Amino acid sequence: MMAEAPILSVEDLRVEFGVDRNVFRAVDGVSFSVRRGQTLGIVGESGCGKSVTSLAIMRLVSVPPGRYAGGRVTFDGQDLLKLPESKMRSLRGGRMGMIFQEPMTSLNPVYTCGDQIIESLKVHRNLSPQAARDRAIELFDLVGLPSPSKRVDDYPHQLSGGQRQRVMIALALANDPDLLIADEPTTALDVTIQAQILELMKDLQDRTGTAILLITHDLGVVAETCDEVVVMYAGTVVEQAPTSALFGDPQHPYTIGLMAAVPRIDVDADRLATIEGSVPPPWQVLKGCRFASRCPLADDRCRNEPPPLRAIAPAHRVACWHAPIDGAMA
Repeated sequence: MMAEAPILSVEDLRVEFGVDRNVFRAVDGVSFSVRRGQTLGIVGESGCGKSVTSLAIMRLVSVPPGRYAGGRVTFDGQDLLKLPESKMRSLRGGRMGMIFQEPMTSLNPVYTCGDQIIESLKVHRNLSPQAARDRAIELFDLVGLPSPSKRVDDYPHQLSGGQRQRVMIALALANDPDLLIADEPTTALDVTIQAQILELMKDLQDRTGTAILLITHDLGVVAETCDEVVVMYAGTVVEQAPTSALFGDPQHPYTIGLMAAVPRIDVDADRLATIEGSVPPPWQVLKGCRFASRCPLADDRCRNEPPPLRAIAPAHRVACWHAPIDGAMA
């Protein structure tokens, strides 16, 4: 039996920004795919290109200063980078939902929280105003907002940061999207609400077969919820593997460093492990591996030849000249 085609396929995506007469590539040759019912996690340091990748998929990169420099983003057979804006608007909020990282800048301050969901429901589901309001209250209850029938008439500034984040989640889930992009969806929430939100997303996936693209810094969330993981560094994919393979046998020195930096209660250490150095500035042109300046294994080849993303095991790809790496390094 043939494997189901991915609902989202990103191929060699490149996004550039022009700043002060300089051009830098925030996303450089990123490729991955997500199938229905699958959760793909994207991890990496701040500034590695995770959020720009998600915005590019939704066609929300501002042009200018941004520019789609190449690649394809295919959603259910449609190349999103070539779609007219009117068709993209019909997909956003309907078949494609997104939980943005910063709800205060994503919610419209002059509309009530309920009105923003009601408008989406009326456009994409053709519901009556009363039916849309009832659904908005139901969604607010599902995401754990207290007094949902009252909150539906509140403005974003009247809510706390965590409550605004839950409004964003309700808005993204309102139309049972085929693809849900969640950019740090639980950052502003306490651990109890985090668990509820992740369970809500999982329930949506079980009911509708939604594909989820989860962007997060939390490796614990990735291990618990994701089927596959993409590790990004300086705008590129450095490792991609099923979750069990990535956590069981990480192969890129950057991934190994990220794993080592996670606090563990079974290890007695005076201080957390760190990755020495810092991410190179985006405008710096590097000939070789972008992680070479911070990598304990780097040699002349690493500094002069960019390693390709190559398969070292079924479904496990890594961009490192030294892979496979003995697990003893970790």
